[in-house]
Amino acid sequence: MENQELVSRIEKALNDIRPYLETDGGDVKVLGVDDNMVVKLELLGACGSCPMSVMTMKAGIEETIKRQVPEITDVKAVNITSPDDPHAKLPDNMA
Repeated sequence: MENQELVSRIEKALNDIRPYLETDGGDVKVLGVDDNMVVKLELLGACGSCPMSVMTMKAGIEETIKRQVPEITDVKAVNITSPDDPHAKLPDNMA
């Protein structure tokens, strides 16, 4: 399968969840798909520093992508914040 077609399908899946991310000041960018069918993402805006980003990745983004693009084996964020990161900041609407 053509990689560009795959990325296009992933973007279409992400468009279903983007409004929720944008509500909290965040977004996500597809960086690519490797040979093992692992999607690499960058969390943008508030998503990049939110302590809830791990849950957003697993329960929201990864589930949405895998449901609509079943050949994807995993979804990784290159800049995800660890829940115990002392520098993590809560979004303004949660603080």
